[in-house]
Order: sequence, then C-alpha cells, then structure tokens
Amino acid sequence: MSTDLPHTSGAPTLEDVARLAGVSRATVSRVINGIRNVAPDIQEAVHRAIAATGYVPNRAARSLVTRRTGAVALVVSGAGDAEGGEPFESRVFADPFFGRVAGGVVGYLRPRGIHPVLMLADSAQTRDDVVSFLRQGSADGALVVSTHGEDPLPKLLVDAGLPAVLWARPARPIPISYVDLAHRAGAALAADRLVARGCRRVATISGPFDVPAAQDRLSGFQEAMAGHGHPYVPAVEGDFMPASGEAGMHRLIKEHPDIDGVFVANDLMAQGALLALRDLGRRVPEDIAVIGFDDSAAVTCRPPLTTVRQPMEDMAAEMARLLLAHAADPDFQVTSVIMRPTLVVRESA
Repeated sequence: MSTDLPHTSGAPTLEDVARLAGVSRATVSRVINGIRNVAPDIQEAVHRAIAATGYVPNRAARSLVTRRTGAVALVVSGAGDAEGGEPFESRVFADPFFGRVAGGVVGYLRPRGIHPVLMLADSAQTRDDVVSFLRQGSADGALVVSTHGEDPLPKLLVDAGLPAVLWARPARPIPISYVDLAHRAGAALAADRLVARGCRRVATISGPFDVPAAQDRLSGFQEAMAGHGHPYVPAVEGDFMPASGEAGMHRLIKEHPDIDGVFVANDLMAQGALLALRDLGRRVPEDIAVIGFDDSAAVTCRPPLTTVRQPMEDMAAEMARLLLAHAADPDFQVTSVIMRPTLVVRESA
C-alpha cells in the first residue's frame, strides 16, 4: 500500500482509493460491494485507503451492482381512524410501544449503514402505496407492525413476492416470517403473581379479540388461573388504548365489586384502569392489585406498574436481521422466532 495520499482538488474518488491501496479500481469496487473473492489482506488495505482518503461510496452506483437500496420500510399498518377516536397517526406516535420497536430497528440497522423509512398504512390506498414503494425498488423489504387482526397488508406483500417480516403471528396462516412473544407464558406469569399475593377474586381486561396476541394473553391467563383453582375469570374487551382500560375497569367494578386483582393486557389500558380505580376510591395494590403487559408505559403509571415485559428492542432487531437475510437470499425460507417474557415487579402488584 502506498503511503502517499493522492492530491485531488475535489472529493476523493475510487481511483484515489485504488492508487493508495496499490490495487486496481475493479478490486476496490469488489470490496465496497461486498463481493467475496477478494483476499483478506487486500480487503484490509482497501478499507485503510478508504479511511485515509475519506472516500464515500456512491450509494446509487452501488445499488446498481448489489441490487440493494440501503433502506427498509418500517410499516405500521392499522384499520384507520377509530370511530369517534384519534387519527391513526396520533395513536401510533402516542404509544410508547412503537417507540421501543423503532428504537430496536434503528439500533440494528444503523451500524450496517441501512436506514428505515417509516410508512403508515391505514387504508386500502396507503397499503397499495407500500406495495408500490417496494415494487419500485425504493426499499429492500418491509418490517410490518399490524395493529389489528384482519390486516390485509401481510398477504398483499406475500402475494407480491416482496421480502417482509411481521411483528407477531398473523391472524390467518400465510407464508411470512414473523417474530413473536410467548404471550400465554407471559399471562401465566401475571396469574402466578396475583395468586402469590393472595388475590382470590381476579378479573382481566383483554385486548381486541381478533388480535392473536390478545387471544393468547386471555387464554393463557384463564388457563393459568384455572390451574390455581380459579375456573372462572371475568373478562371485558378493550382496544389496547387507555380509554378502553378505564371503561373496562369501571365495568368490572360495577359487575364484580369484590374483585381484588386485575390482569390488563397492555400497559396503556392499565394506565386507564388505574385512573378508574383512583376515581372509584380503590387503593392499588391494597384493595386491588393490577398487572399490565409490555413494559412500555409502566414506569409512568401511578403507582408504578408491575408488568410482563416484552424484549421489544431484541424482537425488533431480530425482525431486521431476518429481513436483511431474506433480501440477500431469494431462496430464504420463511421462519418464526418466539421470545420469552419476564415479569417486572413494581408497586401495583
């Protein structure tokens, strides 16, 4: 490798790197584009020359060779505005859950020089926009977080043959990779905790019945409580938003005024449930113990919320890893990864 830096008046070029590394321009191009038939010592020399010259590869030219864009779509797909509720985008950005997911994606992609493009798909038109964006080669694939069970976007992506990875098991079986949590096991952790505290009249506020994760949390909790000798657990349905947790808690207290423990299927609904209990003059945890799920908004609750923690950042990073593998290999086989929850004990239970 030459020790003399090239003297150029403009930005460093591929030729400058080649001259400093003592190799051909084609060899530098192969190293930059990740082509493997280059000896390790030559790769090292080229990387040193790139660092010394400050050369920045032309991403557009590189994508012509690698057929990769250096971007992936991070898609939050929902059912549009709830009737009489907040706009879809307001609900997305108000939920700490999505912040943790986005943080995990960025944390994995950024060191690899790949950037996420946030897209919201809450209507037929915006879902078509996502498919068109990917078909046009604007991103290497999609990381999809669906907010309702009947979301058609995952199947649209599969039918189009586009690389995609889904957060959580799809409601209907389709050949798409996904990363999920052992939700039933997490709900069982909540049941065990309430029973260990001495709770004897337990109820639950579930998520939407059409969402697989909500179904699993409900059935997992009920089965675990049955294993503890409690064959009947009153349940009301929420929509994963605080107002539904507040309404659900009021309904439970009205119909079952003697309950002393509640499992709430996510932290946002648990926030609303705690507000309702405060309004009703019920002390937490002295009168009613409350456990949430996610560990997304738990520390902001009053009292701080005991909750089942999803390792969201790890799950999001695993989604990104699978997507990059899929984009790099046309023969990639769809797969699933199921992670384990943990119980985080705070003051509410």
